[in-house]
This record gives sequence, C-alpha cells and structure tokens, in this order.
Amino acid sequence: MDQETRIPANLNRRRFMQLVAVAGATATCWKLGFLGTGKPLQSAHRSQPIMGTVLNLTVYGPDRDGCEEALNKTIEKMVTLESQLSRHMATSELSLLNRKGSLPNPSTDILEVLTLAEDISKKSSGNFDVTILPLLLMHESIRGENEHPDQQQLTNAKQLGGFENVNLARDLIRFEKPGMGISLDGIGKGYIVDRGVDILKNHGFNNVYVEAGGDLMVSGRKNNRDPWRIGLRDPRGKDRKPTVIEVSDRAVATSGDYFQAFTPDLKHHHIIHPKEGFSPQELASCTITAPNTALADGLATAVMVLGKDDGLDLIESMDECEGYVVDKNHKNINTAGFFG
Repeated sequence: MDQETRIPANLNRRRFMQLVAVAGATATCWKLGFLGTGKPLQSAHRSQPIMGTVLNLTVYGPDRDGCEEALNKTIEKMVTLESQLSRHMATSELSLLNRKGSLPNPSTDILEVLTLAEDISKKSSGNFDVTILPLLLMHESIRGENEHPDQQQLTNAKQLGGFENVNLARDLIRFEKPGMGISLDGIGKGYIVDRGVDILKNHGFNNVYVEAGGDLMVSGRKNNRDPWRIGLRDPRGKDRKPTVIEVSDRAVATSGDYFQAFTPDLKHHHIIHPKEGFSPQELASCTITAPNTALADGLATAVMVLGKDDGLDLIESMDECEGYVVDKNHKNINTAGFFG
C-alpha cells in the first residue's frame, strides 16, 4: 500500500496528519463484557429495516426486560422519523415538499435536519448539498451504464440545485425554483440515529450502540466498562483485516463509493458532486468521528466530494471532528486525533 506523509505548512491551523495501513468503511464488532464485580450486565440487541438499510441497536442495563422495552419505544420513534424524512415514502413530509415545492407547518425534525444541512453546506462551500435530488435521479435512471448523461439533461439538473434556493421558515419550507428536490440520504440516517440515542438516554440507558447503514453513535461504555470497538472495513476488500478504533460518546459515519455503486467499476455511485454533476473520483471512502451522527454523516459526504486535501482541511477546522480517508489508489491518511 502506497503511503505519503503530509505535513501542513501552518501547524497552528492544522494538526499533523499521519498515515495508517488499512482503509475504511464501517462495520462493527462487540463482545459481551462484565462488571468489575463479576456480575454481568444484561444486554438486548435488535435489527430493523429503515431508510433503505438496516438499523442495529444494542443496549446494556441491569434488567433485560427494561432493555427490551426501551428498544421497542426507540424503534417506534425512529420509524416515525423515517416516515417524515424519507424521500422513498410517498406520504412523508419530504416527499410532499418535493412534489409540491412547499411544505406548510413543517415538523420540528425536518426543520432541524435541514438547518444542519444548510450549515454543513455553507461550511463546505456548497460541496454538501441536499438539493442534489434532480442530479441523483438522473444518474439513477442510467444506473449500470458508463456513458455520460445527455449534456442538456445534465445542465438542466444542475440548475435545479443550490441550498440558497430553499426558503426555511418555522411555518413554511419553500423551493424558489420549480422542479427542485431534496434528498436527505447523506444526513437523514444520522439524524434518526441521534434521536434514537436520545430516547434510550431518556429511558435511563447510557451504554448504547445505535447504527444504520454505516452511521452510528455510541454512548457510555460497553457493559459499563470497556470502550466500544468499531471496525473499519477496507473499501476494496471484505476479506482484509479491519482497522479498529475505540470510541465512547462519539458518532462514527462512513461514506464510500461502494455503498450504492451505479456501475461495476465504482466510477459512478450515489455520491454526486453538486457543482460538476458527476461522482467525485479521488476517494474510495471517508470516515468521520464527531459529537453527533448527523454532523458526521453530512461531513463524510462533504469530504468525499471535496477530496483529501480540501476535505481534511474542513475537518481540521471543526471542533471535535476527526477524519480518515482512503483514495482510489488505496492510500490512506487521517487527522492526528482520529485514532485517539
């Protein structure tokens, strides 16, 4: 594996970035542990389809029935959020907005996730943009083909983007251009994961793991003792040994060209450069750690678009965020604090 050392010119602006030997996408590994007294904590695990992927939850507590009840309530709320934020559900708030171009009296949740999306868009100079839907649908329509789309079709789709054309207000969300559309694929799962963790904490469970499609949040410690161990899978080989990071009270989100590939060569995939109209070609994957999953989710997508240098510059400028990227030549680089 090729490696290079990247030392920033201004050490006060950015910490030293170091190379590591293996690459990433998110998988997980855990093992039931015990309290120092030898008395085991009870655990409950659950999986549930959500947002086009699978939701996985683990919770530790003194009473298994209590763990199961908390998981039931958490899943119920997370499924409700999906019904508001999914572009694939015809009755969701997001689908209504996309069809009609406006949404009166939006829920607090869709306002919150769009406000965060707007903030990430500004911080990334527009390289993260949830108004990508017209471009995304265009590429989905030619899935499996390596040819470029019709140039006029591409131009038209690009003109329908830009978060500056979304009017956000407490009583109304409105598109300024007819034909616009929003996809929350790059941030919605993270937001729902965060709300799930909040529900479990509100029920008194602080040692939890909630993950959906490569975006996860861990709270407290596994079995009240050990940090959670998160395996980072190589984006080019399931059989390669994963890198493992240990985290507590942190979100981890991975974005990669292999998650939803449109062509076998991975050149075209679900991550679209909002300004160029095509999938970015430098990175194979990006993993971000952050204080919350929605932020990590959005930043992982932004860095995939920005590329290694500009992307890690962005991460280094943000408090409590760290990044780890793998390019298509299998070179790996991470911010200094990514591995603790």
